[in-house]
Amino acid sequence: MASFISRLESATRWFPVSMPLAERKLVRKLDWLVLPYACLSFFVKYLDVSALTNAYVSGMKHDLVLSGNRLNYINAAYEVGYVVFQIPSNMVLIKYPAQYYLPAAEIFWGLFTLGTAFVKNYKQLVVMRFFVGLSATSCYVGLVHVVNSWYRKEELGRRNALFWIANPIGQMFAGYLQAAAYTHLNNNHGLQGWRWLFIICTVITIPIALLGFLIFPDMPERTKSRFLNTEEKALANKRLQEEGFKPSTGLNKTIIKRIFTSWRFYAFVLLLVIFCNMTYSEATPFILWLDSQPDKYPVALVNNLSTVTNGAAVAGALMMSFYSDIRGSRAEPIILSGILCIFANLVLSIWNIPDDLKFFAYISVGWSYGTIPVLIAWTAEGLAGDSEVRALTLASYNCLGEITSLVVPLVAWPVSKAPGFRGGFIWATVLSVFYLLNVAWIIIKQKRSNKKITMEEEQGSREEDSVVTDQLTTQGEVTKL
Repeated sequence: MASFISRLESATRWFPVSMPLAERKLVRKLDWLVLPYACLSFFVKYLDVSALTNAYVSGMKHDLVLSGNRLNYINAAYEVGYVVFQIPSNMVLIKYPAQYYLPAAEIFWGLFTLGTAFVKNYKQLVVMRFFVGLSATSCYVGLVHVVNSWYRKEELGRRNALFWIANPIGQMFAGYLQAAAYTHLNNNHGLQGWRWLFIICTVITIPIALLGFLIFPDMPERTKSRFLNTEEKALANKRLQEEGFKPSTGLNKTIIKRIFTSWRFYAFVLLLVIFCNMTYSEATPFILWLDSQPDKYPVALVNNLSTVTNGAAVAGALMMSFYSDIRGSRAEPIILSGILCIFANLVLSIWNIPDDLKFFAYISVGWSYGTIPVLIAWTAEGLAGDSEVRALTLASYNCLGEITSLVVPLVAWPVSKAPGFRGGFIWATVLSVFYLLNVAWIIIKQKRSNKKITMEEEQGSREEDSVVTDQLTTQGEVTKL
């Protein structure tokens, strides 16, 4: 087993060849402490969240009389609960231990997911989804901040990819799970198949939360992990300092000024919010298109085929993140995702095209959606010098992304317009163009900032050399005297 892992690490260039043995041992240990809980927790979050859409097309719509745009309103209730605590949640994380706070929140959303299995009507479902969203608030924004606080820049893309693919894998698994529940558990013990899905999700969620209490190591500068010795904790912090990552200084009055005077805060938040909206079609619009053809795609097949775009996102995330780490460039896959989204959304806005081309377009958006880990790594690198601003930038983008995901679908993607969604696809095409313009703006700004820093360092070096020369000259004159 150890030999297989070693060969896999070598094949994937998981560690740089020049990395010292002690550092390699530390990073391997960090991978086992940080990533398993982060990935599993994120997996069950999206398993629980995406279960609703799968349940909707598997009998819930009929059983609870969810006609018209009620699915939009149910999703809106979840989003309201999800967004209200995003930024405060990461502020809590700055102050209190992540290994207690994050798993505790996970237990609560698991229990509310269980409650969803027993709702009797539309109103109860709306209330339950609100509390699922509220209790799940801390998961992504908290975990993504912790993951991006432990690694060097050249390691971030791959770790972000492994963490993030838990999202589409969770959605894929929900589809397979619902198909199995619909086929094998429907009306078992008097419960419909879609209700069993939520029960199974809860059974998976709670043990993972307990794992978090046991192994998650909190933040580097304050970790008390029993699995890291004193030397390893010191080395972990030294590695980060060498990369320009500054430790947290806690919450204070200066944080507001630091946020609103940072062009990076605005640039990266805007970039990520645009990206979330321009890739919307890979999820609900795709599954509703499949569901609109019952003669061609029965319920079980819809649940299975709906995972195709998630699979494309997983492949895209892994390939683009590994490439960007090894290449040392984030820009190339980021630009590629924008080009693919312009093509795919433009094609889908035409709509009267062959089904094969529609599948290709949806898969292209799914692949592009896998660029998120690269964007997160780029954001973390850009804000390496301020841990608090980085934490609040990640929370702000997710908060605004969720708000737009709450409002925009009601206008651009109403379920009553399914499956064509012409206005939605046109909107996503325009956003894809703005996304590329934003990428270009960030690249230009970073080059200017790096040039300015280089010039300041060179000037400082010349001044230091001048001082040394003057000292030597003075010493020489003293010697002559």
